[in-house]
Amino acid sequence: MRQKVLFTIPYALWILLFVIAPLVLIFYQSFFNIDGQATLENYATYLTSRVYLKMTLNSVWYAFLITLVTLVISYPTAYVLNRLPNKQFWLLLVILPTWINLLLKTYAFIGLFSQTGTVNQFLRFVGLGSHQLLFTDASFMFVAAYIEIPFMILPIFNSLAEINPSLINASKDLGASQWQTFAKVIWPLSLPGVKAGIQAVFIPSLSLFMITRLIGGNRVITLGTAIEEHFLTTQNWGMGSTIGVILILAMFIVMFITGEGRQKGGHCR
Repeated sequence: MRQKVLFTIPYALWILLFVIAPLVLIFYQSFFNIDGQATLENYATYLTSRVYLKMTLNSVWYAFLITLVTLVISYPTAYVLNRLPNKQFWLLLVILPTWINLLLKTYAFIGLFSQTGTVNQFLRFVGLGSHQLLFTDASFMFVAAYIEIPFMILPIFNSLAEINPSLINASKDLGASQWQTFAKVIWPLSLPGVKAGIQAVFIPSLSLFMITRLIGGNRVITLGTAIEEHFLTTQNWGMGSTIGVILILAMFIVMFITGEGRQKGGHCR
């Protein structure tokens, strides 16, 4: 028993210092204005400002679109990967890009989408001419979805891998078509992975700021961009912390919506 307690001490210290303490500090700082005076003005400003409310809607909308695009791409990909020989090797190739620094990947796309980049060179070669690809909503969505796709594929892949093959065979033996087997057996049993993937993509997408700046050219303004501005430019840490608290609440709401009823499926009892 004492050994178990000793093993949990580093974990508890990590959670306390790097999770709970920062959350408490952000919540505490949100009650102070730029002059260091205790006030509820930050929350009042956020809730009554059309700029912040529009920014919130933009963040939720773009996070929803990024999540939808990654889900549409990731589910078929995970489904196919599960049926390939050496599927762990192919999964590794999907995960490999996550080992590369996010800033490096972002700058790589700047090189690809620039006026003299590879994509525009190809478009000129096929006679379509050069186009403004950077600093558009489409380029922002493309890069954000590309970066988030591995985090959607992995939980769906694991969820599909846990499905007992005997359940699929039983469905086919009972005369179900491939579509019926997918709709009635595979999809419901893979929902825990889908929900985990939505959490892994939607929550970080709410607070994107570097991609919006470098790829979107600040045309896409999100709450993450506002937090960066308040902490690094205007030095209004109280307002930045307030927006951070709102984001944390939004994340808990998403986790509550997508986390209920999660249990391992696909095993015979």
